[in-house]
Amino acid sequence: MEVYDDEESENTDSKKRPDFQPLTPEDKAPKSQWRNWHLPVLVLFILATFLIINRRNSNAPYQHNEGAVFGTFYHITYQWNKDLHEDIKAALQEVDQSLSMFNPESTLSRINSGTSEQTDSLLNSVVRLSLLTSEATGGAFDITVAPLVNAWGFGFKNGTQPDSSAVDSLRQLVGYEHIHLTEDSRLLRDDPRMILDCSAVAKGYGVDQVARLLRSHGVENYMVEIGGEVCVAGNNPKQDKWHVGINSPKDDADAQSNELDTIVGLTDCALATSGNYRNYYTTADGRRVAHTIDPATGYPVQHNILSATVVAPTCAEADAFATAFMVMGLQRAQEVLTHHPELQVYFICDSLGKNNVYSTLK
Repeated sequence: MEVYDDEESENTDSKKRPDFQPLTPEDKAPKSQWRNWHLPVLVLFILATFLIINRRNSNAPYQHNEGAVFGTFYHITYQWNKDLHEDIKAALQEVDQSLSMFNPESTLSRINSGTSEQTDSLLNSVVRLSLLTSEATGGAFDITVAPLVNAWGFGFKNGTQPDSSAVDSLRQLVGYEHIHLTEDSRLLRDDPRMILDCSAVAKGYGVDQVARLLRSHGVENYMVEIGGEVCVAGNNPKQDKWHVGINSPKDDADAQSNELDTIVGLTDCALATSGNYRNYYTTADGRRVAHTIDPATGYPVQHNILSATVVAPTCAEADAFATAFMVMGLQRAQEVLTHHPELQVYFICDSLGKNNVYSTLK
C-alpha cells in the first residue's frame, strides 16, 4: 500500500485514475493479472483439443494387420485412423535383429559366436527380465539351456538323443548364474561355450514391442497376437473385453487341432501359453520326448501339467513364467504364485487320463 500526502491526494483526485490499468508485456506490474485470464483460456484450449482428438479416435475404424515373423504368424487389431502396418513390421524386424538365434547377424548370434559381447537395448532388457524370472523360479526358467534343448532334438533339431554322460557334460554349460550384464551393457559368460536362447520369451517380447508402438501413437484399443501370445488393451470392436481362447491340450504335433478348453475376457493385460502337447516326438520304442527341458536335471520334464497359461502385466513376463511353470509342475508353481499376486494362471493337468483345471483367473 502506498501513502500520499494531502497535496498528492488532491492532484490524484483531480485526475481520477481508473481502477484498472490494462497491462502490456513491457509493464513491470505483477504477472498475476496476466495469469488471471491467460491460464483459464489455456486450460480450455487444452481440454478442447483433448476432447476433439478423443472423439476422433473413438470414431476411428479398427485396423487389421497380419503376417509372418519368428517362424509363426501374427494378427493385430487396433483402433486408429490410419494403418500402422509398416511401423509394426519395422518394430518386429528390430526384435528379430536383436534376439534371433537363426539370424547370424543378430545381436544374440554375435554374442553366442564370441564375435561380440555388446548387447543392444532390446537384448539387454530381455536378459534382465530372464535373470529376474530365473531367480523367482529357482532356475526353472533359464536362457542358457540351449545346449540341452539342441541335444534332445529340439532347437536346431539335430535329431539325436544324448546318453547320461552327454547330459552331465552339457549341464556344465547351463546355469543363469554364469552370465552377467555389466554397467556398460556387455554380456559376459563364465564359459565361452555357453549358448543363450531367448526363444522362450522372444514372441512375448515382440508382442510387447508392438503394443508399445501402438501406445506411442495414442492407440488405446488393441489386440496384438504372435503365435498365440497376446497383449490386449481397451475394448474390442463390439465395445466389449477382448476374448481369447485357450486351446485344449490334444496330442497334436502337426498343430492341426483348434479345439478350445475355455474362452476368457481380458483387457489391459497379456497372456501366454506353454505346453508339450504339440512340440514333441516319439522314439522308435514308443517313448514320448517333450520339448520342455528341466535345466536342473538336463532331461525332458515328466509331470502332469499339460499346458500352462499365464496372465501377466506384460507378454514377456507371461511367456517366461508359462515356460517355467511347465518345468516346475503344479505344486512348485503354486508356491511361486504365492509370491507373485500380479500373475494369474490357467493350468490344464492330466489326472488318470482326464483333464483337470487349476485356475486363478478372475
